[in-house]
Amino acid sequence: MNLLASIRVALTALRINALRSSLAMLGVIIGVASVIVLVSISEGTKQAVEAQIASFGANLLIVRPGASMFGGRRGGEGTATPMTDGDAEAIRDQVSGVGGVSGEVNAFGLSVVFGGVNWSTRITGVNPAFFDVRDWVIEEGRAFTEEEEQSARRLAVVGQTIIDEVFDGASPVGQSVRIGGQQFSVIGTVAAKGQTNYGSDQDDIVFLPLSTVRQRFGAGEVPTVRDPVQTIFVAVGAGESTGRVIADIEDLLRVRRGIQPGADDDFNVSSLAEFIRARNETESQLGLLLAVGAGIVLLVGGIGIMNIMLVSVTERTREIGLRLAVGARAADIRNQFLIESIVLCVTGGLIGLVVGVGGTIAYANVGELEIAVNPGIVAIAIGASAFVGVFFGLYPAHRAARLNPIEALRFE
Repeated sequence: MNLLASIRVALTALRINALRSSLAMLGVIIGVASVIVLVSISEGTKQAVEAQIASFGANLLIVRPGASMFGGRRGGEGTATPMTDGDAEAIRDQVSGVGGVSGEVNAFGLSVVFGGVNWSTRITGVNPAFFDVRDWVIEEGRAFTEEEEQSARRLAVVGQTIIDEVFDGASPVGQSVRIGGQQFSVIGTVAAKGQTNYGSDQDDIVFLPLSTVRQRFGAGEVPTVRDPVQTIFVAVGAGESTGRVIADIEDLLRVRRGIQPGADDDFNVSSLAEFIRARNETESQLGLLLAVGAGIVLLVGGIGIMNIMLVSVTERTREIGLRLAVGARAADIRNQFLIESIVLCVTGGLIGLVVGVGGTIAYANVGELEIAVNPGIVAIAIGASAFVGVFFGLYPAHRAARLNPIEALRFE
């Protein structure tokens, strides 16, 4: 018998025992479907996280004040002495490998008023370098200059949500808006970045010169600190060691803030690279768990396939004896049952593929999540089902091929 004829006979045998074949394929179907669903959701989440990291900047360092100490009691994070413009300038000028530095202060409880629209939003004061450091692309118009920032000019760069909600989608460049009861000129817009993973709209924002926010709205002002900033963003230069830059920044700030040797830092320097590393480790562990779980399910399915094939060999003993008697070789019998096992598993794998893709799409629609069906994982899942067919079908096929023709014909 040639290969096509063997496959045809295998499909006929499976069709005759459709219910039994379906139950035998169930383990393979569940195994393949579960792999596709779980890996697709994992890939979708991974891509969403990578997009989020890209929107922040993978080479970004964030410097913030840490916890304060009052009479032996430790305050919350951010309660220590604020960072200053001087700290930001020192990092920029004295730490090698830094690609850019910007301070940030936020003003709360302010609205943008234009025409008959009053829109509450986030007002953020930044240095001109902020847009490059945080990878905010100027889409229309321009950003403010160093001279304009230092002179506290009333200029604004707005996000996409502000354009949609306040200006009804029209270009705001050249328009005048009221923020906190004061007139500001819109000189530029930034490209959309979308929502963060925790649902915050990054585009619902207005950027003003840092000195403007501090002087006109009192944001971040501390009586004992000159020119305070709430956060300093540092871009690490391409090819530079993030760990080395972090260590140099910490050494510099310890000196500037008068921290004695052995004392705890009252500031934090965090890196998105640490988050990326932790995420990769988590994904590796998740991938291992998925592989183990899928392997267990396919193992159970393979045992079921072997059981069904052994039953099939027993039921078709007289048929096997007749074929051997009329000239079939042992290899022909072995190949026949092996092909039946492979067809059974591959069919289950294809059904599992359909169920898995359908389940992934349904889950994404219900949960409003991003998904990504990886063709490589699909190929591996189908290949694994074929391997199960070969591995667990080999013993029943070998047992059928070793039957004695005379004894097989006498079998009742």
